[in-house]
Amino acid sequence: MPARAGSGPPPKDNHRRRNADVYAGHEVTISAAAKVSAPPLPGARGYVTRTRDWYSAWCSSPQAQTFTATDWQRLHMLAPLVDRYFRAPAQGLMAEIRQNESLMGATHADRLRARMKVEKAAPEEVPEGVSQLEEYRQRLAG
Repeated sequence: MPARAGSGPPPKDNHRRRNADVYAGHEVTISAAAKVSAPPLPGARGYVTRTRDWYSAWCSSPQAQTFTATDWQRLHMLAPLVDRYFRAPAQGLMAEIRQNESLMGATHADRLRARMKVEKAAPEEVPEGVSQLEEYRQRLAG
């Protein structure tokens, strides 16, 4: 498998770690269903709808549960760049936005690097006549 930019060469099949994982036990599990009381976006009225939607998406994201004051400050500082990008897309703006969002756990790969696991919410009610996959597997096995 060829290496991807920024990820280094693929590990060897027989690779064994010889040093201790200093971050073992520091994983964070967050609930996909939890709600966060996010601070309002300063100057939101001056931003285009897409920027306000971007901020709203971050506020309702599972990783927002882990945000501290400095994380919210980072989003507030990033909002003008996002707004400029939505008004006039530019590669440099996108690169800066992507880099900052990556540090906050924007993508699945970013969350894996941060050892952040999003725990999916179980469906509260299954419609009548519909089986959950795990129940179906158990019936087949038993």
